[in-house]
Amino acid sequence: MSETSNNLAGTAGLQQWQPRLALLVAATFFMEFLDGTVLTTAIPSIAADFSVAPADVNITMTAYLMTVAMGIPVSGWLAERLGARRVFCSAVAIFTMASLLCALSQDLTLLTVSRVLQGAGGAMMVPVGTLVVLRRTPKEDLLRATAYLVWPGLLAPVLAPLVGGALTTFLSWHWIFLINVPLGVAAFIAALRLVPKGAGDQGRRLDWVGLILTTAGVGALVVGLELASGHSAAPLAAAAFAGGVAAIGGAVLWLRRTSNPLFQLNVFSTRTFRATSTGGFIYRLTISAVPFLLPLMFQGGFGWDPLHAGVMVAAVFVGNIGIKPATTPLIRRFGFKPVLVFASLASAATFGMCALLDQATPEPLIFGLLICSGAFRSIGFSAYASIQYADVVPGQLPSANAISATLVQLAAGAGIAVGALLLRTFSASGLFGAGPTAPYRGAFVAIAVLMLLSTADSLTLHRQAGAEVSRARPASSESATS
Repeated sequence: MSETSNNLAGTAGLQQWQPRLALLVAATFFMEFLDGTVLTTAIPSIAADFSVAPADVNITMTAYLMTVAMGIPVSGWLAERLGARRVFCSAVAIFTMASLLCALSQDLTLLTVSRVLQGAGGAMMVPVGTLVVLRRTPKEDLLRATAYLVWPGLLAPVLAPLVGGALTTFLSWHWIFLINVPLGVAAFIAALRLVPKGAGDQGRRLDWVGLILTTAGVGALVVGLELASGHSAAPLAAAAFAGGVAAIGGAVLWLRRTSNPLFQLNVFSTRTFRATSTGGFIYRLTISAVPFLLPLMFQGGFGWDPLHAGVMVAAVFVGNIGIKPATTPLIRRFGFKPVLVFASLASAATFGMCALLDQATPEPLIFGLLICSGAFRSIGFSAYASIQYADVVPGQLPSANAISATLVQLAAGAGIAVGALLLRTFSASGLFGAGPTAPYRGAFVAIAVLMLLSTADSLTLHRQAGAEVSRARPASSESATS
C-alpha cells in the first residue's frame, strides 16, 4: 500500500488541525507565487546589467512559470514514492539555493538556468506542502486550513509590483532573490520540525507515458499563453496552444485506460471538485487579469506614474485582508453555493464599474471600488479553495491536489494572456472609442461577462454542496457525485 493510502485510510482519528504547519506551507506558497511575477518591474535593470534587450529578459519569467507548471504533475508521485516530508524539505532547499544562484548570476543564460532550477523547487514545494496539510486536517477544520493556504494566491500578484519596484529602486534587482535565502532557511528549519515523517512506497511505479503527455501539454499551454500575452508571435502562440491541447487530450485518453495512471481522473466525478475546474478556473482567470489591467490603465490611460498606480492597486490588497476574517463565517452561515454566486456576481459588477472609470473620477471613489473588488475576490477565492476538497475521498487527494495546482498556474497565465489580448483587440477595433482609456473599458466589460460564466456554473451546484465542510446545514444524504 502506498504512503498516501497508509496515511489516509483508517487514520482519520490521527488527523489534527495544525495552524503552524498550514502557515509554513502558505509562506512557501507566497514565495513561489511572488517569484513568478516579481521580476516584471526589474526587467529594465536586469537588461542594463547584462547588456541585453529588455524583451530578452522575459525568458527568465517564462522559464520559471513553465518549469513550475510542468513539474507539478510529478510532485504527487514523488511524495508517495519518497515520502512527503523528504520531498517538501528538498524542494525548499532547492528553491532557496536556486534563489541564491539567481542573485549571483553574471549573465542572462545563468539567470535563466537558475530560474529553471528555482521553478523545479517551487513545483514540488507548494503542491506537496498542500497535500501534507490536507492529510492532517479533518473535514470540519478544512475551512480554517484553506483560509491560511489561500492568502498567497490573493496577495502575491498584487504585492509583486510593489515589492519588485521597491527592492529594485532602493537596493538592486539581486535582492529580489536574496530575500528568499533567509526566508528559505527559516522555512527549511521549520519544515524539519513541523512536517510529519512518513516512509514512502518504494514500489510505487511512475506512469511515464502519462507524465510525458501531461508535462508536454502543460508546458506547451504555458508557452502559448506567454506568447499570446506579448505583442507578436501570434502564429507561434496558436501553434503552441494547439499542441498543448492535443497533448492534454492524448493524456486524458491514456489516463482513462491505463491501470496505473499518473492521475485518477475519476476525481472529476465529484461535483464540488469539478466546480473548481470549470467555474473556478474562469473565476481565477478573470481575477488574475485585474492586477495586470489596473496598473496599465492607471499609467497608460490616466497618465499616472508607477508609484501612484501601485498605491492605488494596493486598495485591492486592503480589500483582500479586510474581509478575510469574515470569509469563513460567511461560508458557514450561508453555505458554498450562495457565497460563490454572490462573489462572482459582485466581482462582475465591480469589473463593470471599473470600465466606467476615467481621469476625472475622484481617487477616493476609485480606491473604495478597488477595496470592494478585493473583498469580493477574496470571498470567492476562499470559497473555491475550500469546496474543491470538500467531497474528495482520501485516496483521490494526491490526484485532486496536483490537478488543482496545475489549473491554478494555468489560470494565472491565462488571465494575463486574456487581458493582453483584450487590450489589443479593443485598441484595434475602436469599439469603445478612441481615447486612452477606451481599450481598458472594453477589457473590463469583457472580463465582467466572463465572470458571469462562473456565476452560471455555481448556480448548477446542489444547495448542500460541501455541507460537511461548511456545516451551514446538516450534510445532505445525497451523493456528492453526479
